[in-house]
Amino acid sequence: MPMGTSDTHNLLLSLSHIFIISMLCFKLKVEGFSLNNTKVSCFYVFGDSTVDPGNNDYIVTSFRSNFPPYGRDFPHQVPTGRFTNGMLSTDYIASYIGLKKELLPPYLEPNLSIEELMTGVSFASAGSGFDPLTPTMTNVIPIDKQLEYFKECRKRVEVVLGKERTENHIKKGVFFISAGTNDFVLNYFTLPIQRNRYTLLAYQHFLIQHVKEFIQNLLAEGARKIVIVGVPPMGCLPVMITINSPGAFLKRDCITKYSSTARDYNILLQHELHAMQLHLNTINKGAKLYYVDIYGPIADMIQTPQKFGFDEVSSGCCGSGYIEASYMCNKNSEVCSDPSKYVFWDSIHPTAKAYHHLFLTSLPIIDSIMNN
Repeated sequence: MPMGTSDTHNLLLSLSHIFIISMLCFKLKVEGFSLNNTKVSCFYVFGDSTVDPGNNDYIVTSFRSNFPPYGRDFPHQVPTGRFTNGMLSTDYIASYIGLKKELLPPYLEPNLSIEELMTGVSFASAGSGFDPLTPTMTNVIPIDKQLEYFKECRKRVEVVLGKERTENHIKKGVFFISAGTNDFVLNYFTLPIQRNRYTLLAYQHFLIQHVKEFIQNLLAEGARKIVIVGVPPMGCLPVMITINSPGAFLKRDCITKYSSTARDYNILLQHELHAMQLHLNTINKGAKLYYVDIYGPIADMIQTPQKFGFDEVSSGCCGSGYIEASYMCNKNSEVCSDPSKYVFWDSIHPTAKAYHHLFLTSLPIIDSIMNN
């Protein structure tokens, strides 16, 4: 039966409504991706293995973990390139603030969607550090190169959002930096090069100067919410205990010398961040710097393990737990039956449960960022 004028009008009206609704949905999808939390638009991460979700899988380096038993507690035990048995703290954060339903992806993962790039990625690389010499030791991605990747990512977002909307998008984003341990453990305390150039105090200031320069570079790119993570009690890392204790296989205690270095560095870092914040306040940029402490939470897990449900604090779950990490922790390694009882997964990196606790301790800061 042929349609009358009224029927045709109603059909066109319905189609126009569908078109308008579709365009609105597309507009919301492109502009926000975070309808439940409009104050945080994206989450970008820089640093080392504590926040590398698999970028090292795509470069030529021996610092990899894209093989079993890494990723053991993911569905189907699929290794992702994370140096642990499951999720990282940054995965928990990205999910908590509503930007990711699943994991925070590595930037170098092929064929990332524009949605992934807009909501956030990690540029971090296991083995990297603030000292430019550190990543050259392991052929990983330097911090400065990670910044270049962010600039590249930003240009890809600009193609979709345009320059002005991208600037607003970046201003509402969170920038997360976690590095420094490799500079001390793999570089300063292992090789004589920097020890011959710098006293320990001078080297700490040298690293902090690089931290400040990196923050300034992020500010220049439009970042306004920047999170800087301190370093852990390095003397409690199983590998440090093994290498530096004469009776490490009989008595495994944290080594005060290295943990004190970490504590002193964290104090200096916080002082410099405070000074930077005061300066930012005077020039009215609206930028906020946030310090996240991991030294205290990790020390608490080690000193009072029963409080958190841990049984083992001085060795990792993989292999002997004394020295294994990366390729030394592999499919032929024996693995503990319950990683949730261990603070450390391998001789360097925390378990997913420990990372989750670090996430929980950072919640007051994350909530503050989301509410400002």
